[in-house]
Amino acid sequence: MVNKRVPDWLNNSMWSAPTTSTPSPPKSQSQSSPSQSPSHADRVDTYPSKPPSVASSDSSMNEPRESLPSPSSIRPESPSKPGPAPRTEVKDPLSSGSSSNDISSPVEDISRQAQLSQELSRKIINMVELKRLASLGIPDGAGIRSTVWKLLLSYLPSDKALWSSELAKKRSQYKHFKEDLLKNPSEVTRKLEDSTPSQNGEKTKEGKGLLSRSEIPEDEHPLSLGKTSVWNQFFQDTEIIEQIDRDVMRTHPDMHFFSGDTPSAKTNQDALKHILIVYAKLNPGIRYVQGMNEILAPLFYVFKNDPNEDFVVNAEADTFFCFVELLSGFRDNFCKQLDNSVVGIRSTITKMSQLLKEHDEELWRHLEHTTKVNPQFYAFRWITLLLTQEFNFADILHIWDTLLSDPEGPQETLLRVCCAMLILVRRRLLAGDFTANLKLLQSYPSTNISHLLYVANKLRSYPLL
Repeated sequence: MVNKRVPDWLNNSMWSAPTTSTPSPPKSQSQSSPSQSPSHADRVDTYPSKPPSVASSDSSMNEPRESLPSPSSIRPESPSKPGPAPRTEVKDPLSSGSSSNDISSPVEDISRQAQLSQELSRKIINMVELKRLASLGIPDGAGIRSTVWKLLLSYLPSDKALWSSELAKKRSQYKHFKEDLLKNPSEVTRKLEDSTPSQNGEKTKEGKGLLSRSEIPEDEHPLSLGKTSVWNQFFQDTEIIEQIDRDVMRTHPDMHFFSGDTPSAKTNQDALKHILIVYAKLNPGIRYVQGMNEILAPLFYVFKNDPNEDFVVNAEADTFFCFVELLSGFRDNFCKQLDNSVVGIRSTITKMSQLLKEHDEELWRHLEHTTKVNPQFYAFRWITLLLTQEFNFADILHIWDTLLSDPEGPQETLLRVCCAMLILVRRRLLAGDFTANLKLLQSYPSTNISHLLYVANKLRSYPLL
């Protein structure tokens, strides 16, 4: 049998990131004993995490799940450190220009920005043309990415005359979601206390009537176990809310926008928490799964940095609906009950494996048969977190431009990008053993994002022979 090969130019050194470029923040490894394997690992932390975007996560989850085979036994244990490592600050992607791994010229960016601006100025936006332009990468600045992403995620209609009414309706709806779902049960009891006259007429010093135990409805009693009890539901939600709080606090600790003690950082953290809690309560079948905070972060960052003040003020509401739309195409990956179904995460990983086999059978055979690197060991995180842990933040935004604008949908595009990631490092993979290859794929090297997306696009219609 003749093995399929890919052109040599795919691995040409010219596509490598320049060695003089600013180094990425240090990547810490998850600390796990070689003799131990997590028995209740969550969907994301079954595999070693890749900071700086996120630190090692707790193993607690809203729902324990069967863990996939863990490669932790072959990874050396990280030495313990006496104190926290110094934080490396990542520059603002929207103010520092293009990524160092992107070879697009300033002239191309200006031209593309002009084309996108012209398309956005139309009364009826041509979505086919907008997707074509966005797939090439959206230049940073001028708020173009914020508006384009809202259009690509169907939050804004193509008819600009409808924008004002649609935005007002959606933002009002989110406001009511927060009022109904983020309410502390004590507020319900307090309102009841204010509205119900006391039987004996006694008043507190504040003038409020005192409710006797018999006057408190069962559903409003803190000890009630009823299914409709606001207190019972509150206590059930506490574990998820605490998990959301922990995850949000360690979202991109290398960026002042998300982390730190500044008022703006705390405001941004609160917004992320609100969105995730509301989503969890509105989607009881999935609720919250660790890693959703990483998918939410790029959306909120882009919308919050829009130069339009109205969009900035309403970034939380706008992000919520775009997050719901984005996750609708990937929610099956987060549902444990569907793991072994045709739409579950294992089936999705198998599709990626088959895509690699179709385009580079030699590499596929070396990985899965010779070195026996199960794609679940690395592709699980790639797919569930939409590559947010594999590249720096500016590159993530560029990749998402392509994911969101592809006519075939983000899922198929994501699999092609993952396959292209393997092909671009095929020489190192073919020369490596199990340990070397797993380490390489769990800590993917810096690469040229424009070329990565170019190769992924070539995988769309024909094999690379």
